[in-house]
Amino acid sequence: MEDELLLRYSRQILLPEIDVAGQMQLIESSVLLLGLGGLGSVVSMYLAAAGVGNLILVDDDDVELSNLQRQIVHTTERIGEKKVESAKRNLMALNPNTTITTIDRVLDEEGFDRVISDVDIIVDATDNFESRFFINRQSIKHVKPLVSGAATRLEGQISVFNSTADSPCYECLYSRGTSEQSESCSESGVVAPLLGIIGSIQAMEVLKLIVGFGESLEGRLLLLDSSSMEWHSVSLSKDPQCNACSRSKTHPI
Repeated sequence: MEDELLLRYSRQILLPEIDVAGQMQLIESSVLLLGLGGLGSVVSMYLAAAGVGNLILVDDDDVELSNLQRQIVHTTERIGEKKVESAKRNLMALNPNTTITTIDRVLDEEGFDRVISDVDIIVDATDNFESRFFINRQSIKHVKPLVSGAATRLEGQISVFNSTADSPCYECLYSRGTSEQSESCSESGVVAPLLGIIGSIQAMEVLKLIVGFGESLEGRLLLLDSSSMEWHSVSLSKDPQCNACSRSKTHPI
């Protein structure tokens, strides 16, 4: 590793859980990040800063004034700019060693098929259930770990779905059509620092999966009530009748 990179990542390399070998794994890794809003802003900045070598950023929205309360990768002068391009400019300024690929449209199934082959991990930083269901099914189809986060009002949650035969998936947790899915984040509101907390944990889970240290949130749902600052960890089980991941179901992903 070059001296400049050794200095840049020195505080991580000092950790025995990472060391030079782990840092090289980060540099050689590729992460697909879907959503450059409140969660995606934080995830993208920490992954770029930590040395993830390749980031694929996906978002079809433009930067708006109302985004800036929480979407910290964007700035006032970027209003009207595509979010992926706005984010790329800031991330390249933060760490020019990270390769940034931008996709300024919603990925359909064919789009996933095109970009997924070299991706190590998928990060879901979207803000609606339909996108989360679709991304979950793509992670199962392509057998890629999925780091999922959500935040609304004063509450947030994070989990890791590992897309293996024994691991629960997002649809094991939330089935389609439940009443909880009717209210979007834009309708319910959200407090800004909550997105920083949840997004930071998503980034941490990505680093742990890439390097292979610690214990991931696979099989657990971590919940935060920020009004009381209380955390809860809930065990998740695979649903044998899950429409997305159960082998007993015969319909396609």
